Amino acid sequence: MSIEEYGGGQGPEPDVLVVTTNDVPGHRVQSVLGEVFGLTVRSRHLGSQIGAGLKSMIGGELKGLTKTLVQTRNQAMERLVEQARARGANAVLMFRFDVTEAADVGTEVCAYGTAVVLARE
Repeated sequence: MSIEEYGGGQGPEPDVLVVTTNDVPGHRVQSVLGEVFGLTVRSRHLGSQIGAGLKSMIGGELKGLTKTLVQTRNQAMERLVEQARARGANAVLMFRFDVTEAADVGTEVCAYGTAVVLARE
């Protein structure tokens, strides 16, 4: 797999900036629109489960599961950005991910943060 398949995040000039910090240098929070989140649940397909079981016996990275988790996180983040944009936000502060097992059938990934309108100082 290439490095592009392992990463995520935003491009250089997004219309909705997503940061893990409480503020953005050179900007002030003009208004707080509230919490936004993007949620997805993915199940693992049989092939990746068998491959992961075999790989766990000899050790090493589970590349198929890694790729699936990256895709899942990216989808959750895209949904968060869509929700923020729909509320009129141009930024999401305090961005985080929460990952849990969903009823033993898949992985739930929730991307969340605070939607705000930023203005340049």
